Amino acid sequence: MEQKGVQLDHETISCSICLDLLKDPMTIPCGHNYCMGCIKTHWDGEDGKNLHSCPQCRQTFTPRPVLVKNTMLADLVDQLKKTGLEPAAADHCYAGAEDAACDVCTGRKLKAVKSCLVCLVSYCHKHLQPHHESAAFKNHKLVNPLEKLQENVCSRHGEVIKMFCHTDRQCICYLCSVDEHKGHDTVSSAAERTERQTELEVSRQKIQQRIKDKQKDVKLLQKEAEDISRCADEALEKSHKILTELIRLLEERRSDVEQQIRSKEETEVIRVKELESKLEQEIIELRRKDAEMDKLSHTHNHNKFLLQYPSVSELREDPDSCGIHIHPQSYFEDVMTAVSELRDKLQLSLTEEWINISLTIAQTQVLLESEPQTRARFLQYSRQITLDPNTAYEHLSLSEENRRVTYMSQKQNYPDHPDRFSDWEQVLSRESLTGRCYWEVERSGEYVYVAVAYKDIKRKGKSECGFGSNDKSWALDCNHYSPVFHHNGVWSSVPGPVSSRIGVYLDHTAGILSFYSVAETMTLIHRVQTTFTQPLYVGFGLWGFSSNLLFLPVSYRRSTDMDLETTIEVEIMN
Repeated sequence: MEQKGVQLDHETISCSICLDLLKDPMTIPCGHNYCMGCIKTHWDGEDGKNLHSCPQCRQTFTPRPVLVKNTMLADLVDQLKKTGLEPAAADHCYAGAEDAACDVCTGRKLKAVKSCLVCLVSYCHKHLQPHHESAAFKNHKLVNPLEKLQENVCSRHGEVIKMFCHTDRQCICYLCSVDEHKGHDTVSSAAERTERQTELEVSRQKIQQRIKDKQKDVKLLQKEAEDISRCADEALEKSHKILTELIRLLEERRSDVEQQIRSKEETEVIRVKELESKLEQEIIELRRKDAEMDKLSHTHNHNKFLLQYPSVSELREDPDSCGIHIHPQSYFEDVMTAVSELRDKLQLSLTEEWINISLTIAQTQVLLESEPQTRARFLQYSRQITLDPNTAYEHLSLSEENRRVTYMSQKQNYPDHPDRFSDWEQVLSRESLTGRCYWEVERSGEYVYVAVAYKDIKRKGKSECGFGSNDKSWALDCNHYSPVFHHNGVWSSVPGPVSSRIGVYLDHTAGILSFYSVAETMTLIHRVQTTFTQPLYVGFGLWGFSSNLLFLPVSYRRSTDMDLETTIEVEIMN
């Protein structure tokens, strides 16, 4: 702390002209301090102008001020000289890694105090003096020092880049705005930085909240591991007391029961610890991301900020954002019950009951995330989803910010795109789905497919591109009378008829995809249990002009389970 104070004193009592400690310090009317010799020399060069200016703030004085020695500063200078720390003053003026350096200095460079937008050079106090003293530099524009000055100058017009074009997502100069960017949506770089800075802070708040949530989940998992071990110990103790009563018959089986319980305990604890480790790694990654955002938010270069902002601010979907759900603590209670029953029946059915015990132990597991049991719970996982125009079949017209799709008799003027379905009346969502998600579809007509698919599903050809006809998509054909589920070319009839509203629940991590008929109650139509190896995308298939879809991402409301907020509409019209 003492050394820091000394550095501050050096800065305060250094002459901005010679960059050395003040010699015979003088305070001019504007309040800035200079060596008597330095300020006299400076003003001597201005005598022909009848105006005398401050080299720092450029305030002018008429007539020439009378110089009076500042005795307080003179005493401070003497005290610092006596400490023997005088060289630190010069060191403090040298440019560091984060400073803009003087372009004129040779050898070790001093900090730049100004950058000239005409010379396109940054100057220290010493080399800046000609700009203050010579009339030749009168019209030069000096600004606060800029790092990598040439990168902040338009290569075409030679002007400083101080604007941002929303239309082309580029940093431009003011001449660009009236030239090749004429008529575009442009704002100042500072204004754009302010807006993006606000968004960055919101993203940081989200990350910090995720960190807090995951830290809570880690504590839950730690407690869960302890409870599993405690329950396993309780089951062992009680089982041991019962089985010792039948020691002659159960001696061989007792060690097997203990081994299976311990093995299951170890398996479940390992599973919980692995999830705990995963969450801790995610916390580390989120902190790293937060640090990147924090560093970006403090950069002084607007253009550098805007160039790095898209990659730094991008946030991947959080697959574990739904939290951890645990089961009651008595994990091995069924095992203890089975052992008690075995005590009564063992003499007659030892072999049969031993199989039951083994099966009960094997089926004991900690289900950290169970499928919701009420619609209100499903709605907590609802997602905001839009449609991707690059995937839409050529007769599908998207509107209302890509929330509505309409089947048109005329072909739409879509550009060629490798993601577009060329032979099937299909469209995919823009957003990828991981973790736990829920959405609902309001339908009418008989030929409507509600599907999910991997992004690398084929887009051209009739045989392998349809939803459900390949191993990259899963689709429910919502036929009124005989709905059918399709996957990998296999058709499976499902219970019907189904209501006009279809709910779809996805637990990507657990490999669960469920379709529900949603009316006054939710009725399961079909459930898939598999392993998803890639993020999924929502898909719609529409056949026939009488069919239409209303894609309804819904918001969870505690007051009434059936309230809906319609944000996306999908329909086919004549």
